[in-house]
Amino acid sequence: MSSAATRPVASEWGDPELTWGFVAIVEIANFAALRRYLGRARADALVLDLERRIASALPSAATVVIARAAIELSFDGASFADLDAGNAALRAAMSAPFDLDNELHAIEIAIGAAGAPIGMTEDVRLIEEAEGALDEARQEQRSVLRDLSVGTPAFDRLTLTRELPLAIVNGEMFLQYQPKLHVRDQKVASAEALVRWQHPTRGLILPSDFITVAEEARQISALTLWTLDEVIRDQRTIAEDGHDLTIFVNISGQLLGDRGFVEAACEKVRNGGAKIGFEITETAVIRDPDCAIANLKIFAGHGITIAIDDYGAGLSSLAYLKQLPARELKIDKMFVLQLTSSNRDPLIVRSTIDLAHALDMEVTAEGVETQAAMALLSVMGCDMIQGYLISRPVSIDAFRRYLDEDVARPLEEARQSMFKRPATFWKSA
Repeated sequence: MSSAATRPVASEWGDPELTWGFVAIVEIANFAALRRYLGRARADALVLDLERRIASALPSAATVVIARAAIELSFDGASFADLDAGNAALRAAMSAPFDLDNELHAIEIAIGAAGAPIGMTEDVRLIEEAEGALDEARQEQRSVLRDLSVGTPAFDRLTLTRELPLAIVNGEMFLQYQPKLHVRDQKVASAEALVRWQHPTRGLILPSDFITVAEEARQISALTLWTLDEVIRDQRTIAEDGHDLTIFVNISGQLLGDRGFVEAACEKVRNGGAKIGFEITETAVIRDPDCAIANLKIFAGHGITIAIDDYGAGLSSLAYLKQLPARELKIDKMFVLQLTSSNRDPLIVRSTIDLAHALDMEVTAEGVETQAAMALLSVMGCDMIQGYLISRPVSIDAFRRYLDEDVARPLEEARQSMFKRPATFWKSA
């Protein structure tokens, strides 16, 4: 889930009534007191008791353990009122005591949540807003629900255009990494680097708000070359840790026709000695196919792995696809999120996997959030998966810890292992 893509709008074969997306974080507020009474081993399993109660109250919600005492859940609805209803259902469900080893205990919770019309904002922003709401909920001891359709600040594009060059120089940009897991080997095979902007006064600005600004201001080359420098350094660090991974960088279509960028990028990769990949979209190639394909072949000739990103979201053209020196094809998350509930999406995904394999490409499915989706993709022959089931995007330090702790652990144990991580892991991620 690339993690920065927006959620798909309701399709003609989906439920047209479910036009809002919600993310909520439920935290055990009295975890410290329960741990002192129950002991560490039983307290560490409380989050699973909480998850079962949440599943009973909101059976349509997808849940994931994100800390020793916290559950993240996501679900859809027809309006923001459904988030209010979901909060009420959770509160009602938690009012009954929990039977913990034949003793009844009250579990107090804090709830922070955010909602927006589907397609209006990115998943990452929903999560960031839910985390901010949880901070408020802890302080105010009440549920905090944020409606992003009315509360999202408008960004002044002219101001961002003026501030972007200095942001790169001043170190306001930073990278997060989202791993891709090889399904058959059950090991992290590569990762995608995602750029973020931590503005000194506006807070976190996501790519959807500044990448187009960077393209319009002709700053996208400088930003991408900065990203490439950071990724090369981080990839070497990961290699020194003993992890043989390729790190992928997203490349704007505007840059595929920029000879200066092509030469500079190839020089950095050649001198850096790191395993680097470039992710490009189909639409980036279609802008100027002859020039784009020629430059992609130059990248490939320098040992850069080419991946086709968001396949299926744009105008898919087999005429161009067969000419690209690509070794990986990434199926857009819009086909994966409803994989187990749609009639058409599995057919599209399966045919795409077969097509890619016929062209000697590996396939990555983006937006994998459930065990059921992963199991179905495995049966279909998908090579790699990426999404919140594996990991959300995290800092380089958190990614290194993730690799050290989880690369050898079977995926079926991952769900149990997540709550064993200290809360500091996720806070520093």
